[in-house]
Amino acid sequence: MLVNKLTALTVALATAALPALAQHEHHHEPAKDTTSHEMRDMKSMDHAQMGHETPSHMTHSFSLSLPMTRNGSGTGWQPDATPMYAYMKHGSKWNYMLHGSIFLRYTTQNFNNDGKRGSDSKFSAPNWFMGMAQRQVGKNGLLSLRAMVSLDRLTDGGAGYPLLFQSGESWKDKPLIDRQHPHDLISELSVGYTQRINDKIDLTIYAGYPGEPALGPTAFMHRMSAFNNPDAVLGHHWQDATHITFGVVTAGVRYGKFKLEGSSFTGREPDENRFDFDKPRFNSYSYRLLFNPSANWALQVSRGFIKSPEPREPDEDVNRTTASVQHSGNLGGKNQWISSTLVWGLNDAGGHHKEHSVLAETNLQFDKWAVYGRYEWVQKSVDELGLSTTFGRQGFEKLPVSMFSVGLNRQIASFGNTLLQAGAQMSLYKPHRELEPAYGKTPLSGQVYLRITPALMRM
Repeated sequence: MLVNKLTALTVALATAALPALAQHEHHHEPAKDTTSHEMRDMKSMDHAQMGHETPSHMTHSFSLSLPMTRNGSGTGWQPDATPMYAYMKHGSKWNYMLHGSIFLRYTTQNFNNDGKRGSDSKFSAPNWFMGMAQRQVGKNGLLSLRAMVSLDRLTDGGAGYPLLFQSGESWKDKPLIDRQHPHDLISELSVGYTQRINDKIDLTIYAGYPGEPALGPTAFMHRMSAFNNPDAVLGHHWQDATHITFGVVTAGVRYGKFKLEGSSFTGREPDENRFDFDKPRFNSYSYRLLFNPSANWALQVSRGFIKSPEPREPDEDVNRTTASVQHSGNLGGKNQWISSTLVWGLNDAGGHHKEHSVLAETNLQFDKWAVYGRYEWVQKSVDELGLSTTFGRQGFEKLPVSMFSVGLNRQIASFGNTLLQAGAQMSLYKPHRELEPAYGKTPLSGQVYLRITPALMRM
């Protein structure tokens, strides 16, 4: 019953936003640079807010003094120049936003090594939808509500979709290897309150069940550098896997261009039942420093202690450390922009169990055409890939895997401030030589897809 009510709440939010698109088609262009007309207008707008006027537009979810384009996942930051694809509706007291993505695709993994590990094909539909609502409380208070829903469990099944060298979580009490797990139906249900002290200082409290702690970069599905990429990142469980956490409380203070945050949260990752609410434990913690030096850049470093994240290894705790740099900039046109992300993540479970991951990704948007790419280097243990028995070795041995993917995407139709896109993507993997007997020397994967997303917002 609770799940039904929460789902109905999110659907109601979407229904409220959609009819108003024609009247509220506020488009947003990403800023060209820190001295552009758009950014000067944005700064003027923020200056008016600093004068404690009631804004008639949507601001950042956790600051009356920052633009909404800085919103990342959870309480994280993106560059102010980040483009936004969403629907928006302004009310007399509340402002609403809805964004999301649906990929209808066919993917085939390791197609050049028939019979090898990970060789699989599937029609799938990765998807997510997020609704946000906010209102000003008095002159200096800001209340924000969020709800995120994913129908992955229904569209992709309990075992998710095939993705070569992916690992993490389980299905029917067996580890998911060479597959990306589905996300929970209710992926975020959170509330945040921010008190503005002055133009430079904000105090924020955020609570989610589920929600996202102050750990890692903006989650992959919310990054514009990954905007057109249907696949999860291979380093997901090294970098941003805590974006769905059943029980989290975060306190943060912003001073100028910096923000310092600390979280208490549940370390255990979501269980196999993607429709329920897992038990909150609040047995883990994290802290993060955010820094946006200009409109085009966002940096973060974070560290967290995660208590027993995997139910199949209940006695193993993980110390996760991450650092990331995000960049966004306008290329001169209304829908021409570039967005890039560089991420490093380390999982340290003690002893020899220390594995690194590195990610670099970019999306180049040229009006209706887009070119994008991703490079990853991840250290996977023998146990992580389920090869302890095959190799007859200790499970902590690390075997690096490299992956490079490139994709092409084109808008083929638009309707009701919504875009229909078509795309294709190829991925090439270079596993450690000792993995070649199992996977092949240079596994290849590919996919074609249709994608539905809100159109670019312009102001």
